[in-house]
Amino acid sequence: MNISTNYLGLKLKNPIVVGACNLTSDVEMLKKLEEAGAGAIVYKSLFEEQIQLENLELHQHMTDYDHRNAEMTDLFQEDLYEAGPEEFLMHFAEAKKALNIPLIASLNCVYDDTWYTYAKKLEEAGADALEVNFYAVPTDFDVDGRGILNEELDVIEGIKKVVNIPVSVKLSPFYTNPLYTIAEMDRRGAAGFVLFNRLFQPDINIETEKHHFPYNLSNEIDNRLALRFAGMLHGNVKGTIIANQGIFNGADVIKMILAGADAVQVVSTLYKNGPKQITKMLQEMEAWMETKGYNTLEDFKGKLSNKRSKDPFAYRRAQYVDILMKSGEIFKQYPML
Repeated sequence: MNISTNYLGLKLKNPIVVGACNLTSDVEMLKKLEEAGAGAIVYKSLFEEQIQLENLELHQHMTDYDHRNAEMTDLFQEDLYEAGPEEFLMHFAEAKKALNIPLIASLNCVYDDTWYTYAKKLEEAGADALEVNFYAVPTDFDVDGRGILNEELDVIEGIKKVVNIPVSVKLSPFYTNPLYTIAEMDRRGAAGFVLFNRLFQPDINIETEKHHFPYNLSNEIDNRLALRFAGMLHGNVKGTIIANQGIFNGADVIKMILAGADAVQVVSTLYKNGPKQITKMLQEMEAWMETKGYNTLEDFKGKLSNKRSKDPFAYRRAQYVDILMKSGEIFKQYPML
């Protein structure tokens, strides 16, 4: 049974990729995930806020020497400038050396200089590919959606100029037309698209009347949006497609491949079930393929995509209307008291 796949130009032994999370910053856990069968791993993200905070701390350290003579200040400057995100990069390089599967870097920045500088640094640390996270939180009523998209397209082009590794984009679903957005990014050179980023959102505790920020693990039904867009994108963009959110078992992986995804990312199922869940998912996939007579993923990838589906309305509004017209069917499953 051959379950290998191509993602971002990387040959993966299987389509299960561990997404960026706290689990993927620990070398021992990375080894466990590899032993369980992960095809690739995305290292925990490096954030703009981390970099800027460390720069502020560096500035504070530097001002501590303002009252000293120039020679002493120069003596301490070199060591101080080596502080900050360099530690993150050092740990990333150590993780890369410990693994025999691809290790993908994840970057979440705001400023152009930060994107380009740390994209290059992560490549130098050994990243096999780079995953950039676009997460625009609008705070200005005068900025339109096109302006935000243009900035993101420029970032892709800018990063492509400074690195030689493949660059993928992890997107939020909050674009007016994600298909147009992805097609534009595809034209600008993005090698792949992760559908979709699970964004942390604030909540309110009504007892304390304060904001709080709970962990935001996905649920089993959260994969349907990614499935829809994987099915729409298959065969229409050059970049590879990876489905994210709500991928908990082998059946979920199979669904995404049938829709047209090249691979999937998993996180929540690992928190809930542990690293060995990857082994179980792979076994479930292979058992299904054997039953169906499939020898490779290519045998059924995209079989139920929009481009190849025998149902021309599977991904269209007509299905929504059909569900509404049969709304009485729900009472058969959930009879009212």
